[in-house]
Amino acid sequence: MNLKKLLTSAVLSASLCQSVMAAPVEIDKVIGVVNQGVILKSEVDTIIDRVKKQAQEQGQQLPKDETLRVQAVERLVNQALMMQMAERMGLQISDSQLDQTLANMAKEQGGTIADLRRTIEGSGESFQAYREEIRKEITTQQVTRASVDRRIYISEQEVDNLLKIMETQGQSAEEYDIGHILIDIPNDATADEIADAKTRADKVIELLNDGQEFKRIAISSSSGSKALEGGQLGYMGINEMPSLFAEAVKGQKKGAIVGPLRSGAGFHIIKVQDVRGLQVVETTEVRSRHILIKPSIILSEEKARSMLAGFAKDLRAGTADFGELAKEYSEDPGSALKGGEYDWTDPTTYVPAFKDTLLSLKENEISEPFRTQFGWHIVQLLGKRVADKTELAKRNRAHGMLFNRKFKEESFNWQQEMREQAHVEIFPIDQ
Repeated sequence: MNLKKLLTSAVLSASLCQSVMAAPVEIDKVIGVVNQGVILKSEVDTIIDRVKKQAQEQGQQLPKDETLRVQAVERLVNQALMMQMAERMGLQISDSQLDQTLANMAKEQGGTIADLRRTIEGSGESFQAYREEIRKEITTQQVTRASVDRRIYISEQEVDNLLKIMETQGQSAEEYDIGHILIDIPNDATADEIADAKTRADKVIELLNDGQEFKRIAISSSSGSKALEGGQLGYMGINEMPSLFAEAVKGQKKGAIVGPLRSGAGFHIIKVQDVRGLQVVETTEVRSRHILIKPSIILSEEKARSMLAGFAKDLRAGTADFGELAKEYSEDPGSALKGGEYDWTDPTTYVPAFKDTLLSLKENEISEPFRTQFGWHIVQLLGKRVADKTELAKRNRAHGMLFNRKFKEESFNWQQEMREQAHVEIFPIDQ
């Protein structure tokens, strides 16, 4: 029996009673294979139901269920590939790290994890299932970061060139709220397939120019990673966009439809949904010191946390010295030898949990232990100041813009390579 028949006829039915005459009741169904993993019909249905619920709340029209199903399956294929990559890398998100993320999410909404749970369950979803979805999202982000970061190189000359461009633009540089639709083309596409994709792209532009809702068209037609979010990429400066987009979007007004733009991936269609002046704010800088303990096979999560809790208690009592503890115990090679100290830094460069904890402290206050992807920390805020724009800050910002642009481009290339190397088979829904 081949794999398709085996999977579609196996394990996923049960009877309502013990009678041999009772008709089987289908519990779930395998609708696709991704390498050694499977995609279940229930997973697809969950995504479709969530998109429909969000659309109903926003008063947004959606395409037919079959179109939503194609997009949901595509998302699950990509997610399965990411999770398989995480398993090969030995990457796992612990419950404590997941709880920290959920607490931060709830805090941003002005509540607690209990409030978040009530909201999720009130919408008819399982909170446990929601937790696992967030775990997968964190895993996916970390796998992508680990795999793509090493593909990116930014030279000093590139930073210098961008700084010159930024100087000529001054502080009036604009940011564009971008909607994106991708009509993809296979790597080994024939001339007819390319022509067909171009025809479909032209038809999308025609529909948009006739006033059709961009989000609905994106969900129906796009092969981009944000298709189920209506193709929404959010605000970006010219220097943060992929080069192909930047050249076409620069100077466009609100409402402009740009494209089709041809790349190796296919034909891109861009809508400029809004334009705004770059938001300029004064930069808050912080000086801090921290101690990092990394859980391991030998040192459990709870032991690492309680160890830092003990350090914090001794430090507040004045019976220990922060610098000495950091030199002896901290596993951050960049700061341990300096007594755990970081010089004046823009806190937005830190990971969210570290930044949020640091900014919640008063001067000289020591935090409770908290978890990031690097391990368990305690941190002390040594000082906070509002800094003028310095050459270093400009340079860091230019480097960040270049990194964001290259990260988007390389992420797409990496995911496309991973997909081409995988065995993916999707079965008809009626089998």
